[in-house]
Amino acid sequence: MCSGSFAKCLGISLMPLAIVCVLCNILLFFPGGKPVEKDHITEQVWYFGGILGSGVLMIFPALVFLGLKNNDCCGCCGNESCGRRFAMLSSILFAAVGVAGAGYSVIVSAVAINEGPQCVVNTTEAVKFWDTPFSNGDYLSDKAIWSKCLEPPGVVSWHLSLFSVLLVMGLIQMALCAVQVVNGLLACLCGDCCGGSDAV
Repeated sequence: MCSGSFAKCLGISLMPLAIVCVLCNILLFFPGGKPVEKDHITEQVWYFGGILGSGVLMIFPALVFLGLKNNDCCGCCGNESCGRRFAMLSSILFAAVGVAGAGYSVIVSAVAINEGPQCVVNTTEAVKFWDTPFSNGDYLSDKAIWSKCLEPPGVVSWHLSLFSVLLVMGLIQMALCAVQVVNGLLACLCGDCCGGSDAV
């Protein structure tokens, strides 16, 4: 398979992953599926790991990878393959951006999973007290303490599930972008196709 075609496959794979990450981050603004005041939303949600890191910053590499298959650069210095090789080289820079964005999302998600959600831990007739009742990921191995979160209903599983998806999606995105770095380097050094031809 030519490197341009392979990069297009990577781009096609990255697009749905980016969309899933954006949707997960948006859903995290509604703990337990319920609208709450912005002060009661878990802090890490506001870091926009899924929207910016694995979303917006991943769209650019994905679009670049998709365009490499039909890159008909005119070449340079009389060498028709030069333009394509330069395009593959530039794709490495965009892949690096993708790795950085996905890495940011992974870090934010890991911290959020470790700290747990913000939720109602005590109530009176007039006031609901919000806090982050877990520490150092203790709730991950002890489901019994999930009951510390009184409201919103199901907020712990909501928080854990969505941030886990963001974590896994981010790791997959990092791997795909890293593969494109290798693919781009091989294309620059050996030409666009493994068989020695630069035709796409």
